[in-house]
Amino acid sequence: MTAINDAWEALGGAPGLLPRVSTVVRRDVLDAKLPVRDLARACVGAGALAAAELGARRAGLAEVPAVTVDDGAVAAAFHSERLLRVDGRTPDVFAPLSRFWRTADGWVRTHANYPHHRARLLDALGLPADASAEDVAARLAGRSARETEEAVQGAGGLAVALRTPEEWQAHPQSAEVAARPLVERARLDAAPARVLPPLDPAAAPLLPAAGLRVLDLTRVLAGPVATRTLALLGADVLRVDAPWLPELPDQHADTGFGKRSAALDLTADRDTVEELLGAADVVVTGYRPGALDRYGLAPRALADRHPGLVVAQVSAWGAYGPWGGRRGFDSLVQVATGIAVTEGSAERPGALPAQALDHGTGYLLAAGVLRALTEQSYEGGSRLVRLALARTARWLTDGIRPAPAEGAPYPGPDAWLAGTDSPLGHLRHARPAVAFTGGPTDWERPPVPWGSDPAKWR
Repeated sequence: MTAINDAWEALGGAPGLLPRVSTVVRRDVLDAKLPVRDLARACVGAGALAAAELGARRAGLAEVPAVTVDDGAVAAAFHSERLLRVDGRTPDVFAPLSRFWRTADGWVRTHANYPHHRARLLDALGLPADASAEDVAARLAGRSARETEEAVQGAGGLAVALRTPEEWQAHPQSAEVAARPLVERARLDAAPARVLPPLDPAAAPLLPAAGLRVLDLTRVLAGPVATRTLALLGADVLRVDAPWLPELPDQHADTGFGKRSAALDLTADRDTVEELLGAADVVVTGYRPGALDRYGLAPRALADRHPGLVVAQVSAWGAYGPWGGRRGFDSLVQVATGIAVTEGSAERPGALPAQALDHGTGYLLAAGVLRALTEQSYEGGSRLVRLALARTARWLTDGIRPAPAEGAPYPGPDAWLAGTDSPLGHLRHARPAVAFTGGPTDWERPPVPWGSDPAKWR
């Protein structure tokens, strides 16, 4: 069974649709010891097939449009944050304190791209706010990796000790992750079938998510990739952030295509939040599990107040187990799950050639939303779709049988890059990888400055 079969089955898709997918195979794409190319191809292909299926349903087509997955386009999309240029400037993907560090007994990786995470890291290490990378290295050299992990996590920061695949397999969080499906899907109630406005089958492009409203409560990177995909497909995506937690400008530019951006206090602006929820079709959250529950944004609470919603959630470690409430990012999940050892060694850890857990999970999350909308059109019910980077990591390490590394040569990413003028400057960016016959080839609008839109639907 190929990886896309796995993904499509996890999404609840009909096996008979898989022959609609064809692949342009290219050599030397996303090269790694683990089957990263296969994962990336499957996640994008499943997202495109879910989009084509919904488009056919809404347009009354006799056949689901054909899907083409080009390894070159997929590779560019999975490197989108690295390929982005803003007025010719190359963004910094990782801050100076987001890296591997030697400890007294091994390695630890920290994540401190956001100012508040940097502050918590330094506080946990007992260092001043202006501490340098050399100061951090000196402090960590005398501490154990596991001790550092617990101290920093306890302070609300992000640090993970390097583990081998065997050490992760013995960890209780690994057992919890392994017990879940790749895509968790649930029907939350008996809300009536969703009546989706029909699409003109002759319209070009065919936008499967046209007219749908998506409230985007996500942060870097998997969640914004999912909502960027839904925006490509025609959804009105409104990203909402707390006024005191601005997104990193370059990350916002990379994942903001097709969206609008508003700043909103979920407590003080509660009435506005409820107005948005009352007219939303989809709510996507990307904060650590439980972090938004106090605002009434838990899946069942949302379904109780707004029957018929699709609620999609993504987290690092999953909404369960001893690490269920922990913060995390792709780079840290790679370190915990043994991927960094597999791609390097215990003496010199490595990394995947892209943030493939983030990107792959993001496309799967978008696919899960699209499939939930299709299922709702037949069966009704509020829906929950939930993914975790750690579960995607398990699929990569233990579940994918790699396909032969053959195909046409990969000429590099330039063929899959485009230039767009925007309020943020001139952007060089990766073009969409999700492609099906008659579907969109670009986003309707470029990214806008963070928090520059009103908190209301169009």
